[in-house]
Amino acid sequence: MAEYNPQLSAPKGANKKKRIVGRGSSSGRGSTAGRGNKGQQSRSGGKTYIGFEGGQMPLFRRIAQRGFSNYPFKKEYTCFNVCELEAKYADGETVDVTTLKAKGLLKGKDQLIKILGDGEITKKLTVNVDKVTESAKAKIEKAGGSVTLAAAENK
Repeated sequence: MAEYNPQLSAPKGANKKKRIVGRGSSSGRGSTAGRGNKGQQSRSGGKTYIGFEGGQMPLFRRIAQRGFSNYPFKKEYTCFNVCELEAKYADGETVDVTTLKAKGLLKGKDQLIKILGDGEITKKLTVNVDKVTESAKAKIEKAGGSVTLAAAENK
């Protein structure tokens, strides 16, 4: 650890004292505590949401929705390459959500898994996931493994 050196000091203005407000009139920041007089901004909890127009019907609600958005129905897959399976799994193991979580490859819950075909695989693995690319399936089966697609109820 470095020794204390009195010649070294922080540049001017680097260390500022915290401004404490609302502690009486003699503090210089008492009374309204820097919030001004009256109004929504002076009240505690006096915030508005994005798009708020003072009570007037907001623009995003005045204009009709057009078109279709697939956002509520989209599915996001967590992807793994066969080279990652080669590195983490031993010969004869099963690749599914529970084993991926156990090996620390998958975090969170309720995720869809997709296996991609980048890299090489030599181990015989039983793969039970939601999606597998054609190249990954060919490589896994060539190594003596098997591929089954999980019958996910949210498909």
